[in-house]
Amino acid sequence: MTSRPLPFDPIARAAELWEERIGPSESMAAVTSVMRVQQIIQSAVDTALRPHGLTFARYEALVLLSFSKRGSLPMRVMGERLQLHPTSVTNIVDRLEADGLVKRTPHPTDRRTTLTEITDAGRERRESATKAVTDIDFGLRGL
Repeated sequence: MTSRPLPFDPIARAAELWEERIGPSESMAAVTSVMRVQQIIQSAVDTALRPHGLTFARYEALVLLSFSKRGSLPMRVMGERLQLHPTSVTNIVDRLEADGLVKRTPHPTDRRTTLTEITDAGRERRESATKAVTDIDFGLRGL
């Protein structure tokens, strides 16, 4: 399916209809515009990461781990830094681990804590995926 530009701005048209039927539309139009930009960027980034077998969330986790001093972090810290719920972090780590991109290791001094450590394969995947997203300017190209 080829997408052709509409002969009108759908957000501007929605704002006109909002004004006619509901009231002031400035906030609605601004939020709709911001959300549409987010969708466009997300789609571009997802398309760039798909050949690397990554979602943006998994890519962010690999980047975070590669930026850490030891290449590993407690999952709790990953959640805080990525601003994700612990369940989401667990799901991300499960998928990365299944793909051999990270491994779980015991914390050396706190037996209640498990570290997530990036593997060599994870570093290689992060590197190739980074090239893919930077080649498209993280989805900003042409925006």
